[in-house]
Formats: sequence, C-alpha cells, structure tokens
Amino acid sequence: MINSEILLLCWTAASIGLIHTALGPDHYLPFIMMGKVRKWSMSRTMWITFLCGIGHVMSSVVLGLLGVYLGAEVMKLEALETYRGTLAAWLLIGFGFAYFVWGIHRALKNKTHSHLHAHDNGIVHDHPHKHTSDHAHVHDKKVGKELTPWILFTIFVLGPCEPLIPLLMYPAAKSSITGMFLVVGIFAIATLATMMTIVWFSSWGIGFAKLGKLERFTHAIAGGTICFSGLAIMFLGL
Repeated sequence: MINSEILLLCWTAASIGLIHTALGPDHYLPFIMMGKVRKWSMSRTMWITFLCGIGHVMSSVVLGLLGVYLGAEVMKLEALETYRGTLAAWLLIGFGFAYFVWGIHRALKNKTHSHLHAHDNGIVHDHPHKHTSDHAHVHDKKVGKELTPWILFTIFVLGPCEPLIPLLMYPAAKSSITGMFLVVGIFAIATLATMMTIVWFSSWGIGFAKLGKLERFTHAIAGGTICFSGLAIMFLGL
C-alpha cells in the first residue's frame, strides 16, 4: 500500500529527476556533440544515451541498496558519492580536452591548400585540395566508433546521481522497501526520459547547422564543449 509519504516522495523523485538532469549539461552534451561529429545515426545516439543513463542511475541505486542493507550512515554514502562525482567530472574534463587537442591536430592536418595551375591557353586557376590520408580517416572513424561509447559509459557509471540516496532512497526505505523501489523507478524514468528528450531534440536541431569553413574544426569544438561541461560540473556545481 502506498502511503502519503511515499506518494510525496514519488512526486519529488519525478521533479528532481527532471530538474537535476536538465540543469546538468554533462547528462546530454557529450551525446549531442559526439553524435554530431562521429556521424552517429539518431537510433545509435539514443541507444548510447539510454545505456549510459542506465549505468549512471544504477551505480547510485546499487550503492544506495548496499547502504540500506548494511545500515551504513547516509553521510558516509554522500561522501563516497561526492568522491565519485569529482572523479567523473575530471574524467569528463580530461576526455573533452584530449578530444579537443586531437580535433585541432586533425583540422590542421586536413587543412585545404590551393595550388595554381596554368593551361596552354593562358588561363590560370587554382586547385584546392586537402592533405589527408584515407587510411588514417578510416582508422580514426573505426577507433572512435568502437571506443568513444565505452569511454562515455565508463564516465557515466562513475558519475553519481547525487540527490538519489539522501533525498529519496533513505527516506523511502524507512517507510517500506516496496515504496523505495517505486521511488527509485520513478526517478530513473524521469532522468532517462529527460536525457533522451534533450538529446533527441538537440541532435535533430544541430543536424541543420552549417559551419562552413569551421566544419573541419567540429571535432575540436565537440571536445571543447565536453571539457567545458565537465568544468561547469566541477567548479559551478551544475
């Protein structure tokens, strides 16, 4: 039976899941930017977002369940969640910065050059072309396709859902275990739905963006954006 306290916690879980996710750029910017520059299909982008979101929520759920089962103090779990959050933020910053540097290197390596070409009739025109390697391009694409989702998944598993344990799981567990699972389920649904909605609409909208001459810097832009989102989490508490 659902009592008034559990019902209130269910509404709170839905609200916190939505607001916490929407205000945290790390919940959606990595998928939007990586989907754009890696040319992931919409379905692939959404699947990666979903799986990373599941890992993100479940890591805190498992920790909270262990805390409830072992009778651990909530302050100790909060300290552990804070440590995990700091680690995840630094990993996001590091990944974004490394990808930014690689993107700059790639853009400069693929810089377009023009060479003048004179015809016998006296007409002179230039032939622009890029100094690049097809093999390197295919290799980069393959490595990015296989490795990037795993990097994001690892970061999201390490990243905690800070409000989940102290504000929702522990209070619900005092009422009933069934109520606790209901509250956790609503929080998870709200978090995943918000993540996937923002990623879907943003990915759809960014698909129309034309960067012109800046197109070759898209990887660097993506890396810089992810790095700044990690910095925002670390130093602004978003």
